[in-house]
Amino acid sequence: MILYTIMPEQLVYPTDYSQCESQKVVNINGVELMVSEEEHGCYSIVRVLSTDPLHYLEFEPGQKITF
Repeated sequence: MILYTIMPEQLVYPTDYSQCESQKVVNINGVELMVSEEEHGCYSIVRVLSTDPLHYLEFEPGQKITF
């Protein structure tokens, strides 16, 4: 994966990897999402990993989902 951004690396990739331990990548309806578990099977979307712009209409960071 190649990431083109003007943002510093510290803002894109966290230096504290303990945050990353609670996150996982899931595939919902063909869309890969990075999620963080909130409570009792409820997850919060951290990132939408798809490059298809239409997937951003269905899923957005911060949205709560269950699966």
